[in-house]
Amino acid sequence: MKPDKPTIRFGSKAQNASRQAGEQEDNYGSRGGSGRSNDKAKMERRMSIMKSNNRSILSRSQTGDFDHNRWLFETRGTYGVGNAYWSDQDKYGQNTELSMSDFLDKPWKPLSRKIRVPAAILSPYRILVVIRLVLLCFFLGWRVQNPNRDAMWLWGLSIVCEIWFAFSWLLDIFPKYNPINRSTDLAALRDKFEQPSPANPHGRSDLPGVDVFVSTADPDKEPPLVTANTVLSILAADYPVEKLSCYISDDGGAILTFEAMDEAVKFAEVWVPFCRKHDIDLRNPDSYFNLKTDHTKNKKRPDFVKDRRWMKREYDEFKVRINGLPEAIRRRSKSFNSMELKKAKSLAREKNGGVLPSEGAVDVPKATWMADGMQWPGTWLDQTADHKKGDHAGILQVMTKVPENEKVMGQPDEKKLDFTGVDIRIPMFAYVSREKRPGFDHNKKAGAMNALVRASAVLSNGPFILNLDCDHYFYNCQAIREGMCFMMDRGGDRICYIQFPQRFEGIDPSDRYANHNTVFFDGSMRALDGLQGPVYVGTGCMFRRYALYGFLPPRANEYLGMFGSTKRRAPGHLEDESEAQPLTSHPDLNLPKKFGNSATFNESIAVAEFQGRPLADHKSVKNGRPPGALLLPRPPLDAPTVAEAIAVISCWYEDKTDWGDKIGWIYGSVTEDVVTGYRMHNRGWRSVYCVTKRDAFRGTAPINLTDRLHQVLRWATGSVEIFFSKNNALFGSRRLKFLQRIAYLNVGIYPFTSFFLVTYCFLPALSLFTGTFIVQSLDISFLLYLLTITVTLTLISLLEIRWSGVGLEEWWRNEQFWAIGGTSAHLVAVIQGLLKVVAGVEISFTLTSKSAGEDEDDIYADLYIVKWTGLFLMPLTIIVVNLVAIVIGCSRTLYSEIPEWGKLMGGLFFSFWVLSHMYPFVKGLLGRRGRVPTIVYVWSGLVSITVSLLWISITSENRGKLEV
Repeated sequence: MKPDKPTIRFGSKAQNASRQAGEQEDNYGSRGGSGRSNDKAKMERRMSIMKSNNRSILSRSQTGDFDHNRWLFETRGTYGVGNAYWSDQDKYGQNTELSMSDFLDKPWKPLSRKIRVPAAILSPYRILVVIRLVLLCFFLGWRVQNPNRDAMWLWGLSIVCEIWFAFSWLLDIFPKYNPINRSTDLAALRDKFEQPSPANPHGRSDLPGVDVFVSTADPDKEPPLVTANTVLSILAADYPVEKLSCYISDDGGAILTFEAMDEAVKFAEVWVPFCRKHDIDLRNPDSYFNLKTDHTKNKKRPDFVKDRRWMKREYDEFKVRINGLPEAIRRRSKSFNSMELKKAKSLAREKNGGVLPSEGAVDVPKATWMADGMQWPGTWLDQTADHKKGDHAGILQVMTKVPENEKVMGQPDEKKLDFTGVDIRIPMFAYVSREKRPGFDHNKKAGAMNALVRASAVLSNGPFILNLDCDHYFYNCQAIREGMCFMMDRGGDRICYIQFPQRFEGIDPSDRYANHNTVFFDGSMRALDGLQGPVYVGTGCMFRRYALYGFLPPRANEYLGMFGSTKRRAPGHLEDESEAQPLTSHPDLNLPKKFGNSATFNESIAVAEFQGRPLADHKSVKNGRPPGALLLPRPPLDAPTVAEAIAVISCWYEDKTDWGDKIGWIYGSVTEDVVTGYRMHNRGWRSVYCVTKRDAFRGTAPINLTDRLHQVLRWATGSVEIFFSKNNALFGSRRLKFLQRIAYLNVGIYPFTSFFLVTYCFLPALSLFTGTFIVQSLDISFLLYLLTITVTLTLISLLEIRWSGVGLEEWWRNEQFWAIGGTSAHLVAVIQGLLKVVAGVEISFTLTSKSAGEDEDDIYADLYIVKWTGLFLMPLTIIVVNLVAIVIGCSRTLYSEIPEWGKLMGGLFFSFWVLSHMYPFVKGLLGRRGRVPTIVYVWSGLVSITVSLLWISITSENRGKLEV
């Protein structure tokens, strides 16, 4: 039975209506007659509906049930209280004074979160690692207890190599114990820093400033057009214009780079507003106009096609101007030099009584001239004293002024685009070339970066620094915001840098030489993010300026015990120097003191530290700053400020300071990036690995085999230098986590695996030559151990592929190039490192050209170019020796009276294992259309003949002994 009088949530409808009517009559009693009559009429209509006995009015047409929604609409009833609906007439509680607005306030939200790898993947992964570790211990014990009496030397070499491989595997696998992923909330970042609030009534950006550094050194090997596109992508980044500054370090002091940057700034005046107007995601113009996708997708403005067509024409003209700069500079310099020569001859004629002196008496240096008729203070085309690489004055040119704090909207322009309602400001941009003089150690890229740190501190002093190589551009225009989600989140004051993964373009589809390096960037770096943070890899990294100055984090932990299992709070940063003495237990924990004699720079340190703090908008945020503290506009630059910035990039500024030792990029290694990151971790700082859905940055990598091996050689040489220096992780402080210490220890040790790898690659050939094997016989124990160890390794690799997202082909390419690089570049790196440590032989490296292909229509032309290098010798020798050994081993077994097929199959299996890893190297040597260098044939023939003669000689000698 259905009730005759349906009830509602807060009493019967009649009671509710009566109460409302009574209240309204009391409230409206003082009104005029017309108002009272209208309100009374409305109330009577409502009451008539409620008192009516005709239920069909409020019933659903099909079921006859009471229609509550219709009743709410017709009677203006309420749902209750909450953030969905709140009636001002209803009061709940006494003196609450609440309203709808109190429920609409957004709760505090974190800007980032940590995403754990599913236990269904990570738990089996850890279990398999333990199982394989136990199996390796049993296997190595069995190998030691069962020597091969017929070939003790072969058994001894193999067991030493296998023990080292097990040790190397442990160093690599232990830091992968806790891989994690992270995500950011860009909407929360905008709500917190760029929306109106009591502390920010106008909704201006309260985000901290960011200084972006771009490094280049040689315009001949690093094309100015590539560098210009990188700068354009930075200037167009989606970040508050007044908070962004860009600096380029030209360590070669080349006028070509200078004028290319001037052209880029002019083009940015139309490119940047175009990107903002049409919300372009890819803001590198060269990459944008070369996209093969539909450009009109998600574009709603009717003038987009017209604007894009106009911008494409402007960019083509921009490229032509950049490409024509070298010739324009030569013609201009030649013209000015001829004018100077005429002036000099005229002056000499006047001094010589109207007679021109003999030829050669009038000498005018062939200077390089700028467009304004001034001599270029940097490196001249015809190099001379004070104007050559390694000997030129410091140059600092601010090409765009500090942008205004308020938006500057564009206007319609018939000659350009219609930028009405679009912010046309561009960030500040400065060209910097530090002073270089003979007799000073300029410390390569690390010295150039430190010069930029000082100059930027004087000019803009952004609390965060993002450094990029000249060929790495913004692929994600919101990359800075992604990194800022970690820096401005709670606990962000303990983060020293945000490392973004390196992604590359122009790599051949098969990735023959593992240029993408996804096993490292998607596997190892994610795993380190679960410890104390990823290592610094040289580019695509956003630093906290205060951490880069060598200071300690506001909070840190110490890890005690053999395996760092005991954690305790580290001593805090004490102002009183006498009280800070306990921090001197490790050199890296000593506070930096010698920053140089620039008062402006020294005063900027405290400002950068304060501005880099997260927002103190929640009780869980420690060491925060108040909201609205960064709303004040930046002061415009004046002449004394620029003069001070020029002074701090002089070559003598770092004398008797801590720069390069405790402050800034660290000197003393060709891999200054790893050392710099290690020092920060050693002080207790943390780092974060930021993997964005859309790649943050993209760059280029050498796809030529020679260039790739030289790149690996430089990395490996730096690792050897680290191993033999005070930056060895064995000497790290107690603030370094145990597994983080293992990871840094592996960085210094991995090149030494090359000795054991080369030896092991020759063992199959030696086995086939001698008719013996590393074990006495292929018994069931050896085969069972080999099978279980291989299966567990395969399962571990498959699970690692699952949690890292690496493809199976990418994993195999990485394994192949590990063997190629380990037998070539790593081996030479160890030798070079030992020579430097023992004999003091300095190591120098040159930049590799970004493009060397002869066919401009083939983007993979570099892949087929064969440039001979000494690094080819060892891999080529291994290949030839194994091929010869296969032929000899098969021949001897086939014609033997008592063939030992088991030993032959064991030797063949391992030989083919070696050759399968060397396959990409063989393809690289063959080049295109059989263009193989003659030395390859000569060396292969020489090795084949030598090995064959040695085998014949040894075999004949052994046969003679047997006959005797």
